[in-house]
Amino acid sequence: MAHKRSQSDSYTKRAQKEGYPARSVYKLKELQRRFAPVPRGGSILDIGAAPGSWSLYVHRKLLGSGGRITAVDLLPLKLSPLPNRITPLQGDAFSPEIMQKITELGPYDAVISDAAPATTGNRTIDTARSEELGLEIINLARTVLVPGGNLVIKLFQGGGEAALTEKMRRDFSRVKSCKPKASRSESFEIFLIGTGKHTEGGL
Repeated sequence: MAHKRSQSDSYTKRAQKEGYPARSVYKLKELQRRFAPVPRGGSILDIGAAPGSWSLYVHRKLLGSGGRITAVDLLPLKLSPLPNRITPLQGDAFSPEIMQKITELGPYDAVISDAAPATTGNRTIDTARSEELGLEIINLARTVLVPGGNLVIKLFQGGGEAALTEKMRRDFSRVKSCKPKASRSESFEIFLIGTGKHTEGGL
């Protein structure tokens, strides 16, 4: 247990040292190294973006001179100063008002999400909520991604991974799952990565 804690603390300390608001940045860093879901210089939608580590990493490392990020969350970003190519949208990503703004700022080359539902401690309920959230993000990505675009979503294991993977396979050329090393060892989260969105049903 001490080893788990010290490993967890090392990611947190490293994030603080490198100026990121949360350790979650290292999950995206590994996913990017392994699957390259975020194209350089692209238009990116970050769902569940707060406190802002994923958006900040994309801004620092992947935006180049022409990219931009739309960052959506119920909570405000903790990025000060806020980089000028990150557009924050505070609210429910699936509400009509925020959906309209997301659509107006699109289309996107990648949709990335570290979002998780509010947890209850009851794994059956939590995984069901995670599956529902994942499905909403997949459906949103279908409407706002460009053909050839990519998607990253988080899912609690036991939350219908097989069904959601199959659904993503209908939309993307390649679908992989991964639990990054920076995920807490006791966490049952995994990420599904879809690359190469099919033209059918695209924009």
